[in-house]
Amino acid sequence: MKPKDRVAYLLDLKKAAIQKLIPPHLNPERLLKVAQIAATTTPKLVECDIASLIGAIGQCAQMGLEPNTVLGHAYLVPFNTRRKNAAGGERWVDSVQVIIGYKGLIDLARRSGQIVSIAAHEVCEHDTFECIYGLNETLTHIPSMAERGEVIAFYAVAKLKDGGHAFEVMSRRQVEAIRDASQGWKQAVRYKKQDSHPWQTHFIEMGRKTVIRRLAKYLPLSVEFQTAAALDGLAEAGKDQHLDAVDGSVTLMPEDAPDAEVWESAPDADNPEADNREQAQTPEQKAA
Repeated sequence: MKPKDRVAYLLDLKKAAIQKLIPPHLNPERLLKVAQIAATTTPKLVECDIASLIGAIGQCAQMGLEPNTVLGHAYLVPFNTRRKNAAGGERWVDSVQVIIGYKGLIDLARRSGQIVSIAAHEVCEHDTFECIYGLNETLTHIPSMAERGEVIAFYAVAKLKDGGHAFEVMSRRQVEAIRDASQGWKQAVRYKKQDSHPWQTHFIEMGRKTVIRRLAKYLPLSVEFQTAAALDGLAEAGKDQHLDAVDGSVTLMPEDAPDAEVWESAPDADNPEADNREQAQTPEQKAA
């Protein structure tokens, strides 16, 4: 059976289980069709462990996000991961992981029922920007209509259902510190592939997502949002998501979690076409 036919066959077998996970607003037939298209149009996905592919689709179903569409909510990407077997040995496995786009995080936050609106923006050096913390917190941002200059900060702001608000501001240096600590960026720098990494090609989108995740710690958000943030944190830290079952659970990871020995394909979280780029390899694989 060809890989794409095997994917279609296994999706059909898991159809009933996946449908039970899908929230009311999402059409099950559309999700399965989108997932099948994603798996068959991105060659490296069908070369991955099929169980992880089905598990990744199941996680998207639980969160109510369509993967690999123009909505930019989530992406299925191949990761090359070293895993231990029952005997204690190690092997390299091509598995599928879920990358959450910043638009997906915003959509999940809005669906929580506690958030009226949520947005994230970059601040440039020629913009008018004022942030005041304290008993009377205020935030004002007026983008320059002329040349805005370099990005100097990011912020996310949310309006709450009860009429309150919350916002978080991060300097560019703070955002870059998180980037520099991520395993994916370290590997990209080590193998001189940073020019094709999403932190390089889509820095603003990655910065927005970073500040949204920071703000989310203080918001009354749903389990689906927390799951999405955890999945994205694992991927950014270079951790194996272990999406081997449709109903698999996700372990929440602290921001300062130690790096795992994982080699990733430097997926582009906001550009699905980038999933087709050459996957990173271990030194042993390159030598071979």
